[in-house]
Amino acid sequence: MIKLVRTCLACPEQYDAFLDGKQVGYLRLRHGTFRVDYPDCGEETIYVGHPEGDGIFLDEERDGFLRIAVAAILKRMTGTKPPGTPPDVEYEVDHNGWDQVEGWDQVQEWTKPNQE
Repeated sequence: MIKLVRTCLACPEQYDAFLDGKQVGYLRLRHGTFRVDYPDCGEETIYVGHPEGDGIFLDEERDGFLRIAVAAILKRMTGTKPPGTPPDVEYEVDHNGWDQVEGWDQVQEWTKPNQE
């Protein structure tokens, strides 16, 4: 299972991806562009998407984009599409303490689209 370690809360929201302790990916959402680099930042870009979130995913889109990212990493590593992906890929997120930061709920609220 790929482990995603959240390295930045927002602006950008980003993760390092690890498999068996080895870095296999870098995920970053900034200015409305989500990209996945393999195996590290600035190397081969293997996926680009455009979620609604600008510097942080909307709650309802995060899981889908992270699953797509994990599937792209697995495909790049093996040369074949993993069976059942997405949404059947597995990953684990280590928030690296970001979910315990005072004001986390406020940041989540600020990044929701205007409901007017």
